[in-house]
Amino acid sequence: MGGRTHVEHGFGPVWDTESRVLLLGSMPSPKSREAGFYYMHPRNRFWPVLEAVFAESEKPDFTVSSSVLASATVAERTDFAVRHHLALWDVLESCDIIGASDSSIRNPVPTDLSTILTHAPIRRIFTTGGTAAALFRRYSEPALLAAGIEITMTRLPSTSPANAAMHLPELIESYHVIAEGIE
Repeated sequence: MGGRTHVEHGFGPVWDTESRVLLLGSMPSPKSREAGFYYMHPRNRFWPVLEAVFAESEKPDFTVSSSVLASATVAERTDFAVRHHLALWDVLESCDIIGASDSSIRNPVPTDLSTILTHAPIRRIFTTGGTAAALFRRYSEPALLAAGIEITMTRLPSTSPANAAMHLPELIESYHVIAEGIE
């Protein structure tokens, strides 16, 4: 494993004025930064999980490899998020990190979430993993409260391949709360 590198987020949020739920990761992985979009590592289960949650694939034998979104283009994934009133962003704008290892994050610079939260009817925030939740509580929540923005954040499990303990059906079940947050 290489040394820690300073990385900038590199691309902006996905959202529109109809977004009702904000999904926050910690920092894009090297594959995501290279592609300029969220959750682009081929083994990350984020897109297949969302596809199942929003019943865009109702196959009883649904797997990551049978997921349409797992191999979708950035435009198709953006369309999916916007169509389902999802906003995507990350808690950090920059940090020092080793590869994609959240546990190696040092010198974090938080993202200013207030723009989305004041221009879209976001009802809930969900973080995709423990590090994103901890960073949100430490940096984002106090800044939002100081700006007069109070919003509920719920920690969801990571869809990263590093979270091998959680299988696809368990992730899908955990992520169903997102659809409830939109209603």
